[in-house]
Amino acid sequence: MERHQRRAIRIAFHYMREAADAEEAVQDALVKAYTHMGTFLEDLPFEVWFTRILINGCLDRLKARRRRERWIARPTVGADGVERDPAEHLPSKGPSPEDQVLQNERRRRLRAAMTELPERQRLVFVLSHFEGRTSREVSSMTGLNESTVRVHLFRAIRRLRTLLSGQSVAETKGKGRVRHAAR
Repeated sequence: MERHQRRAIRIAFHYMREAADAEEAVQDALVKAYTHMGTFLEDLPFEVWFTRILINGCLDRLKARRRRERWIARPTVGADGVERDPAEHLPSKGPSPEDQVLQNERRRRLRAAMTELPERQRLVFVLSHFEGRTSREVSSMTGLNESTVRVHLFRAIRRLRTLLSGQSVAETKGKGRVRHAAR
């Protein structure tokens, strides 16, 4: 092996282009040749058999290197010369800044609209939608009849929809009366 090692490192360096990788490839080839010595055919020179093991090992390492390079992002250098982690450039899993602004605006508008509700409707709405209580639970908490809770909830939702859509409550009440009169 000592006789073939220098030549083997030259061959491996030709493929790997880095001394450390070439030496590693030669060491792996030596171990592989030793463990598979039983498959060595006496009619071929040892040098040919070992070189074939070495070249196949180098080609496998090059394929693996290309696969890694394809999937691993290289660090980028910023304008200030500092290396940046590529993960900094990945989109976050949370909502975008635009979505956060819209969500905050919706919350603000809902809070403002809720101040327009009568006290009982607001109480029933908060307990039902924000606390997740059923009509029966809201009924036992407030002392109101269960059907009364459902009516207050229905009216609160209808009024909030109207307030959030931008129509005035008087316009909506007027439309409702016209519909009833037309029937």
